[in-house]
Amino acid sequence: MTEADNIIAYQGYPGAYSHLSCSRVFPQMDARACNSFVEAMFMVERGEARLAMIPLENSTAGRVEEIYRLMPKTQLHIIGEHFEPVNHCLLALPGTDIEDLRTISSHPQALAQCDSNIKALGLTPIAALDTAGSAAELAADPQPGHAVIASSLAAELYGLQILRENFQDKSGNTTRFIILAKESHMPALEAESRYITTIMFAVRNMPAALYKALGGFATNGLNLVKLESYMESDTMQATSFHVDVVAHPHEQAMQFALQELHFFAREVRIIGTYPAHPFRLAHVRTED
Repeated sequence: MTEADNIIAYQGYPGAYSHLSCSRVFPQMDARACNSFVEAMFMVERGEARLAMIPLENSTAGRVEEIYRLMPKTQLHIIGEHFEPVNHCLLALPGTDIEDLRTISSHPQALAQCDSNIKALGLTPIAALDTAGSAAELAADPQPGHAVIASSLAAELYGLQILRENFQDKSGNTTRFIILAKESHMPALEAESRYITTIMFAVRNMPAALYKALGGFATNGLNLVKLESYMESDTMQATSFHVDVVAHPHEQAMQFALQELHFFAREVRIIGTYPAHPFRLAHVRTED
């Protein structure tokens, strides 16, 4: 076993929510911080890390568009997914009282998600590049009366005090991460289990091509839980699609659907089949 076999890469500062997800899903692995998504993904591509934890979408902020443009440039496979509830914490220097606070910094998205609570405390928001980066800066340059919004892990790593947990205005804010590997890990089909299969493809230049390409999933009773489009080149002439299907490629219905997809689409690539995360199952039970 090499050193790289125990490394999981993520984008952001130590203490970022991606780091927190790495620690929760793979506590035995060495989580390695990267400056960008492409750096984290290509660490896996080059064999310098075994896995990468990459955010794909957030229930409040929407999709991370950059990932859809990066995936076709790699040969990586999705081997799992993780849903991480976002618990924004109000952090400050040890010994600080909430009444002492005057300013607060974090990533603009975190500031927006905590806007009502920030206003209730009468704090002046300051935009920063990263949630955990804000915590690191406060630890390195202590400023009395200044707070940051970051994760509980950031508080632990940088020696800051948690003044309030769940500082976000609305509960339920969740980020979906995909776990990427260089090799495919197709799970065995088990009758009682649910699987997600992620597919990328481009449609042929013909009328109703997307409708026809996806028709096989409908006629075979398969549920599409995600459909995203993105431009595959700089010409803005060709559109590619990303779909998540609740199915396993070894199911007969899925095989029929894939045959139809191949007929009406081009550059079809299954980039991963993996067990559906328990978060999905709990959500389905709630709806039922």
